[in-house]
Amino acid sequence: MATMQEQYKKKVIPSLMASFGWKNPMAVPKITKVVINTGVGRVKDDKQMQELVKMLTLIAGQKPAPRKAKKAIASFKTRIGQLIGYQVTLRGKRMYDFLERLIKIALPRERDFRGLDSNSFDHHGNLTIGVKEHIVFPEIIGEDYHFLFGFEVTVVTTARKPEVAREMLALLGFPFKK
Repeated sequence: MATMQEQYKKKVIPSLMASFGWKNPMAVPKITKVVINTGVGRVKDDKQMQELVKMLTLIAGQKPAPRKAKKAIASFKTRIGQLIGYQVTLRGKRMYDFLERLIKIALPRERDFRGLDSNSFDHHGNLTIGVKEHIVFPEIIGEDYHFLFGFEVTVVTTARKPEVAREMLALLGFPFKK
């Protein structure tokens, strides 16, 4: 079975060049990085915070970086410099490995999953997916977690239009709604 990177080179590039009339393979958009974000608003104590970091490290394959608030927002009870979340940026082989696990294992296991929405693209061609429960990933063993948390996955592409990015990701195997 071909990896996602090989599939991109052998199947996606020629297909997109033919459908959009590009002459140069360098004009074909590609995935540059995958960013995983989670907030810590529901985390109650230091033990849960350590568990969240441990689970996110297992899922992503690298340690998440803490993110602090840049502005104080009274209605969210945040202050400047307060820890509000964690972020992981994946590139290269880790990125493709994570995307394969996300597409082939985690998303089909998600409750009431009927496909990704085409409106999840921003105007630059980046796709954002919300994962409600972290336990859909195979790295998480049933008895190891004490609370559930969700996170968002942003697939950053070099596509200039959402339509081009959608077609590229569909050719890579992303399950979009029909």
